[in-house]
Order: sequence, then C-alpha cells, then structure tokens
Amino acid sequence: MSLLDVFRVSNIKAEMESSKAECESLRKALAELGGMEYFAVRQAVEQLAQTQRSLQAQVERLNSEIAAKQSELVQMDDEITLQSFGFYKPQYELRDSEEYRAKLDEIRAAQSAIVKAGTAASCPKSWTVNGSTKEGARMVKEYVQLIVRSFNNECDASIVGVKFHNIESIRNRIQKAFETLNKLGRTMEIRLSERYLRLKISELDLCYGYQVKKQEEREEQKRIREQMREEAKLAREIEEAKARIYKERRHFLKALEDVSKQLGAASSDEDKAALEAKRTEIAAQLSEIDRAEQDVLHREQNTRAGYVYVISNVGSFGENVYKIGVTRRLDPTERVDELGDASVPFDFDVHAMVFSEDCPALELALHRAFADRRLNLVDSRKEFFRVTMGEIEDAVKRNFNKTVEFTKVSEAAEFRESLALREKRIAAVDTNSSLAVS
Repeated sequence: MSLLDVFRVSNIKAEMESSKAECESLRKALAELGGMEYFAVRQAVEQLAQTQRSLQAQVERLNSEIAAKQSELVQMDDEITLQSFGFYKPQYELRDSEEYRAKLDEIRAAQSAIVKAGTAASCPKSWTVNGSTKEGARMVKEYVQLIVRSFNNECDASIVGVKFHNIESIRNRIQKAFETLNKLGRTMEIRLSERYLRLKISELDLCYGYQVKKQEEREEQKRIREQMREEAKLAREIEEAKARIYKERRHFLKALEDVSKQLGAASSDEDKAALEAKRTEIAAQLSEIDRAEQDVLHREQNTRAGYVYVISNVGSFGENVYKIGVTRRLDPTERVDELGDASVPFDFDVHAMVFSEDCPALELALHRAFADRRLNLVDSRKEFFRVTMGEIEDAVKRNFNKTVEFTKVSEAAEFRESLALREKRIAAVDTNSSLAVS
C-alpha cells in the first residue's frame, strides 16, 4: 500500500465520520421542526446520506485496489525473505558443474531458437497501418520484439542475482513479468508463449543449481587441499622422527661399544658391576628406540591409524558444543593448536584423544551417532555438535573397546580470565562514576 492510498482512505473515513455526526444532529433537529423547515432539513439529511454512501463506495473500491496490489507484490527484500525462506528442492540432479553448464547452454540455445523462429511471442491477428498490411506487419514485429526484449531484460536482471533465499521470489517475479507484459499486449493480441516462460524458469533453476554445485566443488577441493596438507605434515613428522631415531640409535650404539671396551679392560669387580649396570641401561634405551621406530613405521604404513579428538571452545561456541575430528599427525596436539589460531577468539580445550588403528571409521561412527545434533546441517566439514560429554563418552564406548580418558570440565582459561577482567573494569568504571557524582 502506498502512502497516498493510506492518506486517501484515512481522509475518506474522516469525512464519513463527520457526515455521520451531521446526520445525527439533523435527525435530532427534525423532531423539533415542522412545515417547510422540516422538508429542508429532510432534504439536507438525504444529501448527506448520499454523500456517505458515495464515500463508503470509494473506501471499498480503494480497499479492493490495495488488496489487488498486495497480491501482485513480489517481495525482493533480502532481510524479509531471509526470515521466511523454506527448503529449496533442486529441479535438476546433475553430477557436476560442467553438466549444469552444458544444460544451461542447451536451454539458452533453445530460447534463441524460438526467438529466431518467431514463436517466443505470437500475434494471430493481421493489422493494417494507413491501409498498408506491410506497415501493419512491421508494426506488429516491432511490438513483439519490444515485449520479448522487455521480458528478457527482466529475467536476466533477476536471474543474475539468484541465491538460496531469493530463488522463489525471482520465480514469482518472472511469472509476474510474463503476466504483465501479456496484459500490455492484449490490445494487439500479442502474447508471450508458455514454452518461453518455462525455458526462462528452467534457466533460473539451472543457474542456481550451477552455483550450488560450484560451491560444493570448491568445498571438496578445499577439503582435498587440507587433507594433502595434513598428509604432507605427517610425512615430514615421520621423516623427522626417523632421523631422530637414527641419530639416537647411533649415539647409544656408540655408548654401548665404549662401555663394552671399558668392561673388557676393567680389573676390579666394583668397576665391572658399574659398567654392567651402565650397559644394561643403554640396552634398555636401545630397546625403547626400537619400539619407537616400529611405531613410526607402523604409522607410515597404516594410513588409517591416528587420533580422534574431542575438543571444545566455550568462549567461542558456548557450553555443550564439541568438535569431533580426526588427525593422523604423530603429535595430535599440534592440530588442535592450529585450529585455535586467530580465526577464533580463544584456544580449544582437549577433552579426549583416542588413538585408533582405524580412526576414520571411529570418527564416522561418532558423526553418525550425533548426525541430528550438527550445528551446520549443510556442510559436513563443519564437525561441531551440540551434545553433552556424557553422550560422547557413551558413543565412544559403544564403538571403541579400549579405555579412554576424558576431561569432562572445560578449562577455558582465557575466556574465564577475560570475563573476570571485564567485570573488574566495569566495577572500576562504576566506582569512578560514584566518586564523580559525590
């Protein structure tokens, strides 16, 4: 409803109220009058009643016009449509963006074909201009081109901005443009074809589907790059661990050789006993190095071994929100430290680190257990869930047969310290304000 319509209705209603008051006043006066005065007042009452009926008719007509305009309105305001959009059902289920692109080219080629064939809009009636059928045909052709071009411009301007929250509004806008232009062409019987409308709607659905698929592909490429970075870091860690083990083994083998030589040259039982103890200690350290080497080789060969971690960030996401992820890094805390970089205001707290020979399977089992608790139901890469620590413990026990140690309370040190500092500053400001007033 425009402001002008509002003012018009408001003014008419005010006039009606004034007319009613005058009628009532005149009716009261009738009871006290007679003769010619009675007929004069009676005539004035009839005129006022007629004016009131006319004003009432105007109000009803304006209300009808307002209702018609509101029913034709296509809402394109992003903030309003964001509050009310529903789940969009894809009209095409194509494999990748290239298939969407090919289908989009096909639809646009079909549009061009029917425009060239002259079937995008029709004008069944022959017209003459100044007695000339040739001039009439040219006029009709120009009007048809004008209507088709106007429809194309409206569709193109709308489709280029299609997003999840406005696709239905754009669909309605295209439909409304189709109906409006057909009304404008009604006098000359020019009408856009239903097939041309369907092709434009198909173009809208394909453009949106293409955008969605491109975004999915970008997310998949991002996931692959992240996985490659993780694999590269793991490979570097393994090579560094191998080099460290090799260096340590050489060191202890040299020490063992030296002790053995000293033992061969020792003469007293006391010296021999001390050297034997030293050799036993070095042998134990070599055995520990052998076990570490086996672990590193096992992690290198078993590409599914790694850690499933459970972490939280109360300051960033609130209570009972946990990230359940996986890392194959030799030191899983490095991965947690990376997640707590400058993109979040506080560090993550670690609640569990579960080493598994098949960590992807364990992670998948936990994600499935809490599938309905995901914060982001669209992007599965966002591994945050609104659950309790007790529920996570139960799920781990159901899917993992080894003992796991959980830290149930979130330390959230930086967050809690920040709260304390903020309260201290507020208290200081209040104190200073009180002193200033006094």
